[in-house]
Amino acid sequence: MAHTVLYILFHLLFISSYSYVQSTEQGFISIDISDKGLDFVKDLLISKAISTLTPLQLPQIEKSLTIPVVGRVQFTLSNITIYGVGVSSSTVKPGETGVTIVATGATANLSMDWRYSYSTWLIPIAISDKGSAFVQVEGMEVGLTLELKNQQGTLKLSLLECGCYVRDISIKLDGGASWLYQGAVDAFKENIGSAVEDAVSKKIRDGVVTLDSVLQSLPKAIILGDTAALNVSFVSDPLLTNSSVDLEIDGLFTAKDKVVISSRYDRNFQALGLCKSPDKMAGISLHENVFNSALSVYYDANLMHWIVDKIPDQSLLNTAGWRYVIPQLYKQFPDYDMNVNISVASPPLVKIEKQNIIATIYTDVTIDVLDAGEVIPVLCISLEISASGFAEISRNSLAGGVRLSEFTMSLKWSEIGKLRMHLVQPISPGSQFLHFEPRYTYYETNISSAFTTSSVPKLESPLCFPLLLHLFLLKFDSCSRDNRCSANPYSASYKTDTPLKSLQSVMSTILKTVVIPYVNLRLRRGFLLPLFDGYKLQDAQIFYINSRIVACTDVASVTQVNLNQLIQNN
Repeated sequence: MAHTVLYILFHLLFISSYSYVQSTEQGFISIDISDKGLDFVKDLLISKAISTLTPLQLPQIEKSLTIPVVGRVQFTLSNITIYGVGVSSSTVKPGETGVTIVATGATANLSMDWRYSYSTWLIPIAISDKGSAFVQVEGMEVGLTLELKNQQGTLKLSLLECGCYVRDISIKLDGGASWLYQGAVDAFKENIGSAVEDAVSKKIRDGVVTLDSVLQSLPKAIILGDTAALNVSFVSDPLLTNSSVDLEIDGLFTAKDKVVISSRYDRNFQALGLCKSPDKMAGISLHENVFNSALSVYYDANLMHWIVDKIPDQSLLNTAGWRYVIPQLYKQFPDYDMNVNISVASPPLVKIEKQNIIATIYTDVTIDVLDAGEVIPVLCISLEISASGFAEISRNSLAGGVRLSEFTMSLKWSEIGKLRMHLVQPISPGSQFLHFEPRYTYYETNISSAFTTSSVPKLESPLCFPLLLHLFLLKFDSCSRDNRCSANPYSASYKTDTPLKSLQSVMSTILKTVVIPYVNLRLRRGFLLPLFDGYKLQDAQIFYINSRIVACTDVASVTQVNLNQLIQNN
């Protein structure tokens, strides 16, 4: 029972130890569980609790009775076992003091062995008999109230109240002269009822203690690869209203060896308040700082800097491939091999506005010429890229995509003279110099095999200029005198609307036909939302509000969860 509640509400991944630093920042991920969500958890909890209650052994009961004619008889009830429990109705109600769960109309089936013995002055030897009995418990009510408090980033669970009441019991004896003693055994009803009440209450108390110990052992961070960790420590006590439970999590990414634990939080947002559908089980809110902290960690780890030196068609990393884009480069370094040095100049910035997501990325693109093993930087171009994004629920992840809004380009420095940077103003998606109709299957199946050196970024990189060069800096088969060129663009359809002689047109096409499609392929993988195996998000809705993304969703069972396996894993 304890593990079930744990995995429904607070399922987190186990990680190795970290050094923790105190912080006064607020929490940036909130999970609001509605009445419907609490009912879902309660029903699952009761179902799993029943499986842990049965079989349940009760203590032996002994009692002496005086029977007319026979005299004093010693009865013993042993092997009393609850083997079946049913619940007809139940409720869950959060309140100021805690969460109360009540099961009413419950029934229980018991089996037991009975035995009696007696002796009289008429018969000097002891007389005994034995048999089995079946007990039906009806009208049982079980209730408990739980308190949840934040304790240094974990949840402290306490049992405030617990009780079990048995209204009615019927006993049927089998074996021996059971018909003779049926009336006498009915005197055990009160004893059996008390034993059931005590055993069920003790089982609940033990379950709460177990759950609390597991909650205390939960990690405060989730490791993500070799670089980052997600801080999942709780930043405040759960907020209990008469219709929901609100959990607040720090939610920021940090370097994996330095996890910050929040010690103060000003609660100012509830995700369920934005959900248009009142019957959703939960609302999950992510602040824009969650995404910005991740970008900052990967930037600080120098994972947004790449040197591209090999692609399948090596001739593309030669100044000859750039002669129509930067003529003076080819003029000063004819047929020289090149490296392309890509650096994000500062952590990308994500802003979430009402019904829109905006990303700003500052990037430096440096062209290096290779001369007899010497690397000669010859040119650096700075880009300020603005993109709009959208979010969606894909399976159990928050996924999405981006669209290029505009970008500006400037020459940072040049060793080959001035360039014709006359189109420095923002370029909108309507300014289409080159048009590709990309076949996304090509990107997915060929990108991973396009590079051979360890210095080239893997698929995890947020930008991929090797692919950019491979697909855009094409071998032009023929060019007319007005610079209108035909090309062999592999698996993309191609046409030109403007002469290809502007560096800005090159960058525009690079962004719109290669970088943005590639980024969208990465974004499809998404950000995994808190959930556990066997359950999925269902009928989710996405909303944007200033600085936050909110997912309003139901949860549905996919497979039957093996409780024993969950317990063994912990």
